[in-house]
Amino acid sequence: MAGLNDYLVRSADALTAMVERDLSAAMDQAVEAVVTALSAGKPLLISGNGGSASDALHIAGELVGRFLKNRKAYNVIALPANAAVLTAWGNDFGYDTVFSRQVEAHGGPGAVLLAISTSGNSPSILLAAEEARKLGMTVIGMTGDTGGKLAPLCDILLNVPSTATPIIQQGHICLYHFLCEQVEARLADG
Repeated sequence: MAGLNDYLVRSADALTAMVERDLSAAMDQAVEAVVTALSAGKPLLISGNGGSASDALHIAGELVGRFLKNRKAYNVIALPANAAVLTAWGNDFGYDTVFSRQVEAHGGPGAVLLAISTSGNSPSILLAAEEARKLGMTVIGMTGDTGGKLAPLCDILLNVPSTATPIIQQGHICLYHFLCEQVEARLADG
């Protein structure tokens, strides 16, 4: 069984692979999309399942609360957070549409959906992205290596070059912390 240092080396190798992939241009577009939406009073909606659901809540916490600066709250909604909607809608109509239903409720032209899926193939995330596109929203995907089926539904793709779920999630944390830092800096200073 490999030890901690081996795991940390694999994690560092994944971060190095992210540097080599150079997601800078895609990240710049993502920051611009979120800043534009929030500046216009439009929401940032975030969807994800499992660990990615926790990431969605984490991001919303950073942007509604604070990341590094004391400033006004931003209009950010973590779609996995509403247990009543998830359980009622999921029970009555099936889980696959629990996020697309909320995109329909809260989204619209000029809004942004951040769709998080390590595989890029989660049915509930794909349907949310399809609904967002129908509504004229910008779709930012945060995925693993290929982007999966989500990639063609995205206007902006931030894909971590790995197929290992925990490593992808670690890459996502780096990406969304940078996104939060940049969005907050632009909005709080501008």
